[in-house]
Amino acid sequence: MSKSLARVRAALDAAGVAFDLREMAAETRTAEQAAAAAGCALDQIVKSVLFRGTGSGQLRLFLTAGGNRIDPDRAGAVAQEPLERADAALIRAETGFAIGGVAPLGHLKPCALWMDPRLMDFAVVWAAAGTPRHIFAIAPATLRRITGAALAGFTARPAPGDTAGYVK
Repeated sequence: MSKSLARVRAALDAAGVAFDLREMAAETRTAEQAAAAAGCALDQIVKSVLFRGTGSGQLRLFLTAGGNRIDPDRAGAVAQEPLERADAALIRAETGFAIGGVAPLGHLKPCALWMDPRLMDFAVVWAAAGTPRHIFAIAPATLRRITGAALAGFTARPAPGDTAGYVK
């Protein structure tokens, strides 16, 4: 078992919650790949997107539904500082995960995090488990509780007539 996967499993076990951890036959680096592998809707995939605060230099984690895009300006307002995409080296150093396998928990260093309310529309969501081939299923309310994520609207404005997943 990889160190990354072991950290995620240990964090889930320590939280004492029910989860379904699976190794997939194909990669799950993208939300589309993960949804196909899990046999679920795209928005049931938890994307873990990391930004770096331009003032603090600290990582900020945004958990969003697979079909949503993060609006950097709205995310910056939520984080109360301007944000820029974190680079792969910083992500690996701070979380211990490579891009494509960043889990919402089990990080080497804790960081502030927020959760897309769209994820709460489902009984179960799927998130990366530390590798590009491992994902886990969990109730979104449970994920929110064990990560300490705050619900916040930080996704991009929808196309005209499409209000799914958008919070004003």
